[in-house]
Amino acid sequence: MNLLIINGPNLNLLGQREEQIYGKQTFAEYLIELKNRTSAKIDFFQSNHEGEIIDALQKSNHDGIILNAGGYTHTSVAIRDCIKAIKTSVVEVHISNITAREEFRHTSLISPVVEGCIFGFGLKSYDLAIKFFESKN
Repeated sequence: MNLLIINGPNLNLLGQREEQIYGKQTFAEYLIELKNRTSAKIDFFQSNHEGEIIDALQKSNHDGIILNAGGYTHTSVAIRDCIKAIKTSVVEVHISNITAREEFRHTSLISPVVEGCIFGFGLKSYDLAIKFFESKN
């Protein structure tokens, strides 16, 4: 199985920003651990730019995509439209419980067009998304 993790804006700052919400571990550190826990091949892409995220979604030839769109979750009609247009299955993940945070984070524009949503379990949200894709095969 070949999966792609796409992280959106500011997720490159994990381990440095709002540690009480996002923890102290960098995503690079976590990704090494994650890859060691699964037999799936995992590719990774991170961008702070909406168009680059859309390009990565469109170009993917993976069996599944795990997407943490960060702040674009709540604002990007363009990412939503892209997910709707591609054939690859997408699971939305968030490290924090977005419904327990500021009110503007309660609405995800992409949730209605993804296969499922996992949030609030810290970095383990990515593990759970991988388990979902593994269970489909």
